[in-house]
Amino acid sequence: MSQAVAPRGLEGVVATTSGICWIDGDAGVLSYRGIDIHELAAKSTFEESTYLLWFGKLPTSAELADFKKTLAASRTMDASVVEFLKGLPKDANVMEVLRTTVSLLSITDADDVDSTHDANVRKSFRLTSQIAMIVAYFDRIRKGKAIVEPDMSLSHAGNFLYMLSGVKPIHEAERAFDVALILHADHELNASTFAARVIAATLSDVHSAITGAIGALKGPLHGGANEAVMKLLYQVDAAGADPVTYVRDLLARKEKISGFGHRVYKTEDPRATHLRRMSKDLGTAAGNAKWYEMSEKIEGFVKSEKKLNANVDFYSASTYTTLGIDMDLFTPIFAVSRISGWAAHVIEQHDNNRLIRPRADYTGPAYPAPYVPMDDRS
Repeated sequence: MSQAVAPRGLEGVVATTSGICWIDGDAGVLSYRGIDIHELAAKSTFEESTYLLWFGKLPTSAELADFKKTLAASRTMDASVVEFLKGLPKDANVMEVLRTTVSLLSITDADDVDSTHDANVRKSFRLTSQIAMIVAYFDRIRKGKAIVEPDMSLSHAGNFLYMLSGVKPIHEAERAFDVALILHADHELNASTFAARVIAATLSDVHSAITGAIGALKGPLHGGANEAVMKLLYQVDAAGADPVTYVRDLLARKEKISGFGHRVYKTEDPRATHLRRMSKDLGTAAGNAKWYEMSEKIEGFVKSEKKLNANVDFYSASTYTTLGIDMDLFTPIFAVSRISGWAAHVIEQHDNNRLIRPRADYTGPAYPAPYVPMDDRS
């Protein structure tokens, strides 16, 4: 007998309870532990927001100082893992490198076989630092450049930019990237977070859950939209075309324009509000606002023509490009931020666990279907 069937893609289905992130898609609200993302973007740091996600409250000054010290001290990696990165093909997909290396990290982790709450928190510190290190290390390696060792005195955002370029970032760039990390830190039960919770619910370890999350993020329907946006901007620029005319022609050919619309938000994605301003400010400060200006024209046209709002990916493309970040690092950088949210959800799942085991609505041949002997099959 057929059971009640959930919508395709589980759209609108409430799959669990969580105290981490709340979204009101109709009102365009995103909050971490009840604190509005606009407040966090304006007043917080990635480290403070991560503390909030993991521990359920804003830290005191002493707690934040200790958190930052622990996170910085976690910027270490076993030499065997670094050698592994050096031995990979230089043209390897960075998300595949990240997924495989995170899995490898579990073998060298001091808490490998321990899945208690405290051990999961310790692993979360290490993974948050190490994922950023993997991305920066491999980018340097593939370009034939010397690895830049982490600077324990820098913030998480500042250290990552430093490890990528070898130059300590200016305050404006560090703060812009810090805010971008805050905006991407968590987003409730998106595909990668749900994948992580499903894995964690089997009582598998943190590294397995995060490896699965990275695998889900690699899919173009989850991560990668901002890379597609930047490819579009490059195409428009190379053609010397008017952005609106170019996009109008794409739409006439029924081609998809990435960076617009969202499964949850029915109004503007609140993260896009900040990234739009960051794209403009960074472009102006760098004396090269063309990526922002092109984006603004495309956004206005798509909103007018298709009634679609820009999402988090649309302006993150021009923001990251203006910061000098390569296009194929956009999705890995998503993971550099989202590890904070993934870790919070894995910790929460383990702390109050129940195996996630949904059912499927069967649509195959009617039962009982006959077993046809080999000689009678056509």
